[in-house]
Amino acid sequence: MLLLLSSNVGSKRILLVLCPSEVDLRRLLSRVTPTLSPAVRQICPYPLLGCSAESSFGEVRHSSSLVSPSKSAQPIRKGTGGRSSVSGFVATVFGATGFLGRYVVQQLARMGSQVFVPYRGLEDEFKHLKLMGDLGQVVPVKFDCRDEESIKAAISRSNVVINLIGRDFETHNFSFDELNVSIPDRLSRLAREHGGISRYIQVSCLGASPESPAKQYRTKAEGEKLTQENFPEATVLRPAAFVGTEDRLLNKWAVFAKKMPTVPIIGSGNNKLQPVHVLDVAAAVVAAIKDDGSSIGKTYELGGPDVFTVNELVALVFESIREEPRVTHIPVEFAKVMAGSFEWLKGLSIPTPKMVTFSRNNVDAQLVDMVVSPDALTFKDLGITPRKLSGVAIEHLYQWRTGGPAVGSTVGSRTSGAGF
Repeated sequence: MLLLLSSNVGSKRILLVLCPSEVDLRRLLSRVTPTLSPAVRQICPYPLLGCSAESSFGEVRHSSSLVSPSKSAQPIRKGTGGRSSVSGFVATVFGATGFLGRYVVQQLARMGSQVFVPYRGLEDEFKHLKLMGDLGQVVPVKFDCRDEESIKAAISRSNVVINLIGRDFETHNFSFDELNVSIPDRLSRLAREHGGISRYIQVSCLGASPESPAKQYRTKAEGEKLTQENFPEATVLRPAAFVGTEDRLLNKWAVFAKKMPTVPIIGSGNNKLQPVHVLDVAAAVVAAIKDDGSSIGKTYELGGPDVFTVNELVALVFESIREEPRVTHIPVEFAKVMAGSFEWLKGLSIPTPKMVTFSRNNVDAQLVDMVVSPDALTFKDLGITPRKLSGVAIEHLYQWRTGGPAVGSTVGSRTSGAGF
């Protein structure tokens, strides 16, 4: 390794080229750089290259990101706004390896932001994300959501924190209380202690309420409350059910239609949903980060432009995949008995198939309408026009057509509808 040193002597500049050994180089670096905690060194092993002083709990300022340390100041930007530009935002996206996360990372990286991607599983989970940004701009960070030191390391050089962690079912490792209450509480508290986080985005869900019959929505509301107490400037986004290539709404019914004699619908199917495209929610996250501060401390409800009943959405799926509708309505009380049986078996640690459709939480969620409140802040207040649930927005369903995307079972008998 070569080490270049320059100095002015009188009117002449002297350039020294040294070839220090590895031992000498480490000794030199230890004298000119600060002492960092072990957790931070996993991210920044050579703090000489862009890092400066350390805060009380290991916070590192990344000077090469051109981020102003002042919380009120706007980030310094360079370039034309593409992926090779500098947006001034250094964002840590918790839950980046999930459905919504990949779209948020893509929209942040495409405008020149540096994105830290905390992950807790295998390295394969983030490989597809690294291609979304310029070289070195999407940085994976190993973390444990129960370990505060690893969380501090993940946000140490960021000025934006986004929490997308969530799930619509419980597991043996993570309950709704931990996913939706403990983790948001921990992340928002550490973001406040950081001192340099200018924007904190908490993604909740539409229908979050302490009075909701579904445990998922009750815990989401409690997580929102703790987040706003810990970080009053946090922006809370409440999106409706997602629609997109990897969604678990329309694809779920399409799988039932292809692999089961009938599609089960809990209750009458007249409860209302306002599904939203995942790209619009990702755009809302970025808009809340980029605005002039008007979204700070506010809560937005994000729903699509149209309201459907469950029966109408299932019919839309059948039209899209070109199948004749086959639907069975299951009484709510009978569905609760089924859900209780599965939960009882799960409590005994007996291996059982994952039945999200017939979980107690999902059955309870069918009892309420999931639509945007009349007086809520919406996409319009963020300057976004959401996509309608037709055409390109549901083209991912064409993969379920019998015989290929251009065929289907009803291609000879039907000539109109969403799939034609």
